[in-house]
Amino acid sequence: MAKQNKKSRTKEKESNFQERVIQIRRVSKVVKGGKKLSFRAIVVVGNEKGQVGVGVGKASDVIGAVRKGVADGKKQLIEISLTKANSITHPINGAAGGAKVMMRPAAPGTGVIAGGAVRTVLELAGVKNILAKQLGSNNPLNNARAAIDALETLRTFSDVARERGISLEHLYA
Repeated sequence: MAKQNKKSRTKEKESNFQERVIQIRRVSKVVKGGKKLSFRAIVVVGNEKGQVGVGVGKASDVIGAVRKGVADGKKQLIEISLTKANSITHPINGAAGGAKVMMRPAAPGTGVIAGGAVRTVLELAGVKNILAKQLGSNNPLNNARAAIDALETLRTFSDVARERGISLEHLYA
């Protein structure tokens, strides 16, 4: 009976996180005997409730690479706070490598207006209304990391009020 209980707990823990593969690349390494082929998988992991992470996994087979990417993504998880309209609190920018991402909050009913890897990151973070634009590089890994970088710099209204040393009501006045 205890064995079955443990199994259901791990299944419950796993089920609240979704994972989406952004890219799978076949990469090769030149060794003494020739070329050694392996696969690189870029995976976004999120629970659509404010937690999201990007992971990279490499293995000799695709399934192993995806599994490693998911494990890496769960290690890199960040927590973001959303508004009542399931949007972000203020406009933000993020950068990673040559990629830059610009994000702006949007009114309810707008939807996720973003492309490529940034869209996947925002959807798995649970953002429902946002405007985002990729600038610079179109590399999926760097764009996903730039989106994570931008989301990490988000501040809530209560954080800003605390930093300024005023109450939340005075912030709106």
